[in-house]
Amino acid sequence: MTFDPSCPPARTGDVVQLAHGGGGRTMWRLLHELVRPALSIPASASSEDAALVPLPAAGQLAFTTDATVVSPLFFPGGDLGKLAVCGALNDLACVGARPLALSLCLICEEGLPLTTLKALLDSAQRAAAQAGVAIVTGDTKVVDRGKGDGLYASVSAIGLTPVGVNIGPRAIRPGDVVLVSGDVGRHGIAILSVREGLRFETTIESDCASVGGLVSTWLDAGITPRCLRDPTRGGLAAALNELALDARVAIAIDERLVPVAREVAAACELLGLSPLSMASEGRLLAIVAPEDAEHAVGLWRAAGADTCVIGRVQPEPAGRVLLTTALGTQRVLDFLAGEELPRIC
Repeated sequence: MTFDPSCPPARTGDVVQLAHGGGGRTMWRLLHELVRPALSIPASASSEDAALVPLPAAGQLAFTTDATVVSPLFFPGGDLGKLAVCGALNDLACVGARPLALSLCLICEEGLPLTTLKALLDSAQRAAAQAGVAIVTGDTKVVDRGKGDGLYASVSAIGLTPVGVNIGPRAIRPGDVVLVSGDVGRHGIAILSVREGLRFETTIESDCASVGGLVSTWLDAGITPRCLRDPTRGGLAAALNELALDARVAIAIDERLVPVAREVAAACELLGLSPLSMASEGRLLAIVAPEDAEHAVGLWRAAGADTCVIGRVQPEPAGRVLLTTALGTQRVLDFLAGEELPRIC
């Protein structure tokens, strides 16, 4: 497809092409006729290389960047567009920040159908709108056919953490309560089932979602968690180990208390995988003070999250995660050696 000023709008079958000669006009048309409208960026908005975002005077500025290389681009419960936006929003949520603005960078492979690009942009815009934040700037590049896996995306996000809210591993103390906001491992199994053509009795959907609303529920009620983490790559096991190492504490959890959907558990058993090491993209691992635990669980359950207490923080052995198994025995839960499933987020 060439972007001559007289050419008609994109049609089914049109694809992203490299701009050989006249590349400036090609990219201008791509941005102004497809990308900007899909992301609800008004035509009157500035075309400068940086967006200006007013900042409230109080609080700490939170800033994150999250790259997304998921394969396939579409999967049950989500797609690359939704995943890219939710991933960055969830990184902000884990430090208690409310989002202010997003930047979306697209690396398109030559030959990517424009209808596919439009669908993913629409999905990204919906995810941002549901979180009450705008995609205000970004960048688009095209690489040679066969060198981009269809589409890569990277979202940078800025947010504001209120005064007095300091969430992180340094705040963790022995005796704190460990909980999760819902069942774990869905995203990893959803990606695997589509990628490998696996058929189960029911479709396993990714839990891909923004978790900012859950964090706001606590902050608005006066509850500041010690620490929050979204258990993405490496799943719950990796997230727990990272926190135990950073906080120099032990974390003891009970496998029997960790929520795992029946279909996810069955798929993992069939494939020889552990749901504790499978990625989640719409869940929070939270550590709260013991006096806040009951209220915190109640608030999230009232918000529709199937929240469960799964363990406690201990002083020793520092840097270790201890797992009480379904048989009642105890073992060390370590990082997964290698990676069960690459290119999932």
